[in-house]
Amino acid sequence: MKRRSFAAALGLAVALTGMTACGSGGSPSAGGDSGTIHVLVYGDASNKVEKQLVETFNKTSKVKAVLDTIPGADYQAKLNTIVNTPQAPDVFFNWGGGSIQPYVKSDLLLPLDDMIAADPGLKSNFLPSVFNTAVIGGKSYGIPMRGTQPVLLFDNKKVLSAAGLSIPKTWDDLLAAVQVLKAKGITPFALGGGDQWPTLMWYEYVFDRVAGPELFQKALAGDKSAWESADAKKALGMLKQLVDAGAFGSNFDSVKFTDGGSPALLAKGKAAFELMGSWEYATQQDASPDFAKNDLGYSSFPSIAGGKGDPAAVVGNTNNFYSVLKKTKHPEAAAAFLKLMYSDEFVKAQLAIGNLPTTTNTEQFLGSAANPDYSKYQYDLVKAAPSFQLSWDQAYPPAANTPIHTAVQQFFNGKLDVDGFVKAMQALPAS
Repeated sequence: MKRRSFAAALGLAVALTGMTACGSGGSPSAGGDSGTIHVLVYGDASNKVEKQLVETFNKTSKVKAVLDTIPGADYQAKLNTIVNTPQAPDVFFNWGGGSIQPYVKSDLLLPLDDMIAADPGLKSNFLPSVFNTAVIGGKSYGIPMRGTQPVLLFDNKKVLSAAGLSIPKTWDDLLAAVQVLKAKGITPFALGGGDQWPTLMWYEYVFDRVAGPELFQKALAGDKSAWESADAKKALGMLKQLVDAGAFGSNFDSVKFTDGGSPALLAKGKAAFELMGSWEYATQQDASPDFAKNDLGYSSFPSIAGGKGDPAAVVGNTNNFYSVLKKTKHPEAAAAFLKLMYSDEFVKAQLAIGNLPTTTNTEQFLGSAANPDYSKYQYDLVKAAPSFQLSWDQAYPPAANTPIHTAVQQFFNGKLDVDGFVKAMQALPAS
């Protein structure tokens, strides 16, 4: 779902134990099993669907699929360490865009155009704007899986009601809510700052609302002056204002989303809001089902007066993708597995855990979702969005992830000032 320190070294050991027999397509160097393909995914609450689809695939396929997971925040980094080794998977989870660009440049990925020519549905059954996120240099390198993941402002409805608050529609509303909640001893916004990437979501939205999507696109294209523009500095000033107001409490850097910490603060009423990707619903449904059913609210990010950004714009992950390594021994089996990503079974299973697939047949199944209102809200939000900004750390290549996360965390905790943040972003490796 979203992305990305292993909770402990043991977590890595467990994850890699299941992968020691991978070796792309079961080559002899990978254990001698020539009848398997290994599918590597980010380990989280959505894995129940991936397990289900692997089981479905294995009922009819002579080549069997084996599901491997890497839990925690370092998925991309750990993938980098194995992608060109005998332990590499055949098919792997990613975010498209910059997350797979280095693999394309290194000629590690299999272009999927021949698969699409043989089965046009691998492309035509997905929304074009989403599918194209994994098109690089005119070639297709990914098939959408899971679902689109806009970042939403989640809330604890019971906490807001007790505090006499409604959903903040504007930045001023948001600041006012911070003061009310603080006075009642409630942390306004749960934040898994220990993971760093949840903090980044605040930058993505505030920058977008202040400057519109063009500012980040300029920066991504290599225009370093974008980071020192008046709009960028205005956005940073507003973020500092929010931090200084105590919106996130004082211990946010010791809290994580990946170990369930920040979602628990929201579910237990210790925090009123959490800005998080749409997978928050699946996370809460898995860990706190009663809260997910009765008291979990959601809304779009507030507007900012005088900002150039459209209040209907969203940020997040357009989707996740499956890509195939060029050295797989079973491309036909990989293609057959990928076909399941537009099946009715796939759509229904994803909707059942709160994810929103981007297949062309999704809309007809919205009524069967775990929470039909939630799924329709997301669907309408994404459909109406004038822009959908891919998360900064996925739009940039993986080499930029650590510098981005470090700068974001250090500005929030006061170790970097505005000029320091600008310089850190201007030093990012080129895309």
